[in-house]
Amino acid sequence: QVQLVESGGGLVRAGDSLRLSCAAPESFVASNSIGWFRQAPGKEREFVAAMLWSSTLYSDSLKNRFTISKDKNTVYLQMNSLKPEDTAVYFCAAGASLRRDREGYTYWGQGTQVTVSS
Repeated sequence: QVQLVESGGGLVRAGDSLRLSCAAPESFVASNSIGWFRQAPGKEREFVAAMLWSSTLYSDSLKNRFTISKDKNTVYLQMNSLKPEDTAVYFCAAGASLRRDREGYTYWGQGTQVTVSS
């Protein structure tokens, strides 16, 4: 069992930036796809971005504001120009390949809350 630990969530204002972190063993991060998903109240969990080695995959609607990157044992999600509709619990997840569907990810973190006020 691999533990993924998210951090960096919080309460921000519209237009602000926030960076989320997902920590896992370095060898695991290096060899697996690490993705970010989010779930707003009453909505389905949706794909945000993922990274495998140096390849990245983004939600089409978020790619202009969100950037995924990694450094050793941590995968980051840089979120810029935040909007109230970005309010959600953000989860990181790990899987074997770079993909957008939840079913492709085996390990999940507990999530970190992001709240954007207007």
